[in-house]
Amino acid sequence: MFDLMARHWWALAVRGAFAVLFGVVALVWPAITVWALVVLFGAFALADGVVAVLLAVRGTTGAPRGLLALSGVAGIALGIAAFGWPGITAFALLMLIAAWAVATGLLEIVAAIALRKELRGEWAYLLSGAISVLFGVLLFLWPVSGALAIVWLIGLFAILFGAAMVGAAFRLRRLGQESRTRHEMGPAAQH
Repeated sequence: MFDLMARHWWALAVRGAFAVLFGVVALVWPAITVWALVVLFGAFALADGVVAVLLAVRGTTGAPRGLLALSGVAGIALGIAAFGWPGITAFALLMLIAAWAVATGLLEIVAAIALRKELRGEWAYLLSGAISVLFGVLLFLWPVSGALAIVWLIGLFAILFGAAMVGAAFRLRRLGQESRTRHEMGPAAQH
């Protein structure tokens, strides 16, 4: 599984970049209408879901692959729902985002735990999952804190989540390069 993730580190970076972009738009454009927020979130969830499903399809067998596929399908479904139902109320949007954040975060935490034997520094992936769960729980606890606060909270979450994913991606890239170098140098270089 580590080899798969190290080879496709860029996909995790793309997912993180989409999250950061979504967050920046939400923070820079705080007077955004609910419709525009739904469309932006739908695009983010759809892109994130497609990348996750592609990684799962190109991957190896095992539980993390299934979790990645499940996370991707949930993102695609949420993206399609956002595009198909753009007149959604702010509260309904908030509950959908909260549920997606908790589910995605839990799946990332499980994947990080499953990878702990193969991946040093899985903490970055674990951190992105924890941030996602925390964000979802906060949205469930305080759903009516005001539209502007919600937009800022969503933007901040997306930036933190995206930055953690990009950090994990570049760490995977570096660890993959180190692993390939050790492998190419042979058993003598490993001692």
